[in-house]
Amino acid sequence: MRRAATPLFLLGAVLLSIFLSLRLGHVPLETREVFRGLLGAGDDLHRQILMEIRLPRALLGVLVGGGLALAGSVFQALLRNPLAEPYILGISGGSAAGAVLVLSLGLTATSSAALPVAAFAGALLAVLLVFRVAASADRGLDVRVLLLAGVVVGSFFTAVIALILSLSEAQAVRSAVLWMMGSLAGATWRNVAVVAAYTLPSTLALMALSRALNLMSIGEETASYLGTDVERVKRVAYGVASLITAAGVAVAGIIGFVGLIVPHALRLVVGSDQRVLLPLSFLAGAAFLTMADLGARLFLDPTEIPIGVVTAFLGVPLFLVLLRRSLSG
Repeated sequence: MRRAATPLFLLGAVLLSIFLSLRLGHVPLETREVFRGLLGAGDDLHRQILMEIRLPRALLGVLVGGGLALAGSVFQALLRNPLAEPYILGISGGSAAGAVLVLSLGLTATSSAALPVAAFAGALLAVLLVFRVAASADRGLDVRVLLLAGVVVGSFFTAVIALILSLSEAQAVRSAVLWMMGSLAGATWRNVAVVAAYTLPSTLALMALSRALNLMSIGEETASYLGTDVERVKRVAYGVASLITAAGVAVAGIIGFVGLIVPHALRLVVGSDQRVLLPLSFLAGAAFLTMADLGARLFLDPTEIPIGVVTAFLGVPLFLVLLRRSLSG
């Protein structure tokens, strides 16, 4: 594929994935029924399926997938490590701890917002702890110290989760495990609006840092010599990318491999220029997760597979192929 055609190809992939997500499912719809439903016409049942279930789910897949891939690209640039991914700072552990706590206490029965709010709060707590630990050890926010802080905080929340689950009833444990596997099944227009409110402005903010990220991928000393405020860029980029990840995890659970393989694959196609890589990562991640969600719904219909399982089955062999190609190249 030519580099110039990549943006158009990925945009087409996003639109196609949305259309297939609207058309296919337990109740398959004809193409004309899809367009009639989107225009507010046609059968009431079909219109309700489209507007209340499938469209918000597809849009949530676009936002969460795009956000995770974008965050992955940013972390890989900042850490100068192609194996970095959005959950590297303990975000998944903090989010899961919040969600598991709410599920074990049975608070989801009284408020539908309790689970995503607790997951988001847990993710933000994890990010704050990581920054606090890293800053106390090194005011310069060394990337190695940040990684170690992320590992320590993640391990702490893993222990918290194990403690909560060991004291919980079987139904709460099952619900927690299913949530941690990831799913877009609970998509609502409210969820879409909340994730969009965090993801879209954050995406623009990270794209505005693309030149600084290019310089920092070469080296912090070089970037500083060329006029980049390295510490400010690191803090803003880490914080904003973590915020995007936290918003996605809060509504969809922990979905692996999107933020790892999508930027890695695109880097082999379009290079490492973040001005190109960041927007394309968002598009590719959006298409990848939306199609993975469609597969999760259709493979064993009417049983739905957790989307994290689908992304892992797709991601592991694809990553091995990409890794072998990058090493041989």
